[in-house]
Amino acid sequence: MESRRGGSVAEDASGAMTSFGPPQHGINTDVNSMQPSRVTDFGALAQSAGFRIEDLVNLNANALFNLKSNTHTINNIPLQFGSYGKFEQGLVAVPTASDSSDKSRDKLDQKTLRRLAQNREAARKSRLRKKAYIQNLESSRLKLTQLEQELHQTRQQGIFISTSGDQPQSTSGNGALAFDMEYARWLEEHNKHVNELRLAVNAHAGDNDLRGIVGSVMAHYDEFFRLKGVAARSDVFHVLSGMWKTPAERCFMWLGGFRSSEVLKQSSQQAEDALSQGMEALQQSLAETLASGSLGPAGPSGNVANYMGQMAMAMGKLGTLENFLRQADNLRLQTLQQMQRILTTRQSARALLAISDYFSRLRALSSLWLARPRE
Repeated sequence: MESRRGGSVAEDASGAMTSFGPPQHGINTDVNSMQPSRVTDFGALAQSAGFRIEDLVNLNANALFNLKSNTHTINNIPLQFGSYGKFEQGLVAVPTASDSSDKSRDKLDQKTLRRLAQNREAARKSRLRKKAYIQNLESSRLKLTQLEQELHQTRQQGIFISTSGDQPQSTSGNGALAFDMEYARWLEEHNKHVNELRLAVNAHAGDNDLRGIVGSVMAHYDEFFRLKGVAARSDVFHVLSGMWKTPAERCFMWLGGFRSSEVLKQSSQQAEDALSQGMEALQQSLAETLASGSLGPAGPSGNVANYMGQMAMAMGKLGTLENFLRQADNLRLQTLQQMQRILTTRQSARALLAISDYFSRLRALSSLWLARPRE
């Protein structure tokens, strides 16, 4: 009987390896009567199958066996599995290596697609910015070309053309603006000539080389006086007031420019005094003309006639302002030319550098004055 029971138990243990369900029949044999050798054989069989008895079933007195002295039967309670149940669940839940590689490849593909889309969008925006920048440059180039053409026509015809319209105008505002632009261009070129002359003097260049550079500087001064004459025909007040110069330069101006006596005192002093006296006489006469208007009781038509006659006389006297300015510029140019004749080439070069440095310091003084801290 015992060997048969042991054999059936071993068969049940080996045959039920793949499925552990509740027993279909009760065990009527007294558990206490089982021999230790049979239990040891069953344990060895379980260990040979790769299990421990504790792993196969949970030998809990409250779960598997309910040992009572009067019945000696096993309650029909479902078996609770330990490590083997977890092992089966692990086999079902753990994904294979190919599934994980496919998922990772899908994630990489999605990231690559997003990155490519972002790169395409950035490239599209970059192309749009480049196109707008090129259009802006082209528009600026066209405006600059138009402005250069207008200035070229102004130099040829002596008529100042408006920078905002197509019709030629000779108003004071347009003439003053055009002259200011021309003077800025002339001053930039003048600084280049002066720097070239300074390098030649410091390098102890020969007289022939210095003579050529001094001649280019003198020709550039002649161009400046020509521009001033054109501007005076458009707006003589703008040229005489020196609004195209810095504030410090305006303080030392005389009839729209520098005093000739500052360059050659003895040769130009007499002509300079004559022009100064004529300018003072013109200012006095103009003031008397404007102050001579009648304020007596006269009819409206009489007041208007007197006013218009008074303005006509004042306009006639103002016409001589351009003549005074032209004479003053001629005196300045003749003084520079006379300096070149009476001095040697090297002395003329040093004199031109001194004149340029003087006005350059005046411009620097104006910049410092305007940039001073104010309380």
